[in-house]
Amino acid sequence: MMEKELASLWREVLVDLREPDLVWQLLALAACLLLAKLGERLVPSRQAGDGRAWELGRGGLKRLAFPLLALILVLIARPVAQQWIHVTFLSLALPLLSSLAVIRVVFYVLRLSFVESAWLVQFERVFAGLVWAIVALHITGLLPEVIDVLESVKFSAGKQKLTLWNMLQGLGAVLIAVFLALWLASAIEARLHAAEGLDNNLRVVLVRLSKALLILLAVLIGLPMVGIDLTTLSVFGGALGVGLGFGLQKIASNYVSGFIILLDDSIRIGNIITVGADRGEVTRITTRYTVLKNLDGVEALVPNELLVGSVVQNQSYSSPQVRIAQPVQVSYDSDLERAMSIMAAAAKAQPRVLADPAPAVLLKAFADSGINLELGFWVGDPELGVGQLRSDINLAIWREFKQAGIAIPFPQREVRILGGAEHD
Repeated sequence: MMEKELASLWREVLVDLREPDLVWQLLALAACLLLAKLGERLVPSRQAGDGRAWELGRGGLKRLAFPLLALILVLIARPVAQQWIHVTFLSLALPLLSSLAVIRVVFYVLRLSFVESAWLVQFERVFAGLVWAIVALHITGLLPEVIDVLESVKFSAGKQKLTLWNMLQGLGAVLIAVFLALWLASAIEARLHAAEGLDNNLRVVLVRLSKALLILLAVLIGLPMVGIDLTTLSVFGGALGVGLGFGLQKIASNYVSGFIILLDDSIRIGNIITVGADRGEVTRITTRYTVLKNLDGVEALVPNELLVGSVVQNQSYSSPQVRIAQPVQVSYDSDLERAMSIMAAAAKAQPRVLADPAPAVLLKAFADSGINLELGFWVGDPELGVGQLRSDINLAIWREFKQAGIAIPFPQREVRILGGAEHD
């Protein structure tokens, strides 16, 4: 019954294309859509102090505002305009706007079902627009004609004959299967995050492996569902293998190296590492790179292959405690025991310096201008940096040295002139 009504409505639209009041119908519809778009902008955006419920409600209202406002305006404008002009275009707009509202809600619910799916946030409106375009073609009765055109485009893949419509069907089936696979992977990820006592690296590995296997399974199931023989894709598989062997070799190596890093537990989130000229705290480990954040806030993206194939200094591999060496030079006529005691006390007075192992001062060398001492102390939070800590200790040593009369020497050179100098 609904299809007959839509077909009749579409025939009336085709008739109205030749009517002189077509322009007025389009202007009335455009005015309703424009007012709805302006009303959509009046919906308040997300506020910083909003709770989760308010955030979700605003998100849903933001997506429904345009189609619902346009639907209400068209419902109001249609009986008013019917007194003077035909309203076939306005009648056709009603099912289109209703389907747009439903599709936007469905995709919004799907987006919320995934755990931190940034890709779905970016392409939510694109996917919704594609689905709505298909529904709109069905409502207007143009879908069979479009399918006929797509089926007329034929080509061969191996021994199998394919049409453009077959490929689009396969793509749609794969997308639906991938959506279901990602939803299942998100449910698995949520369960793993809720599991207590599970190692973080192992949790990441399980999430990524489950996601990759489910996507592969979705593709293997989706393509045969529309009659595409997977053996015909062997040519593409061979080309992909050649691409991995040449152009994508680095990407594949980084991907495998990422799993190696996560599995062997050599680098963890929060470790302070140094690789080459980059040093910082590991804040994120992805399948392609690892993020190092230094004390200046600058983040370095280090390829995983580099972390596996080169020497990495991990300051917190087995223990977060790190020894800091602070060199100080005093003059030869200074009281060494007193100077060493002052340096050790300056380190002990800092709250970040560990009491065990206790700070210690070593006599390193007898230099040209003075005696080299080294203050060694341990900290348990190297991720906070040591620049300010060094400064505070140096300032305390300087003050105590001045009170104790201990001098910090500066380079001196003695010049002797041998032989007599001639003067005019």
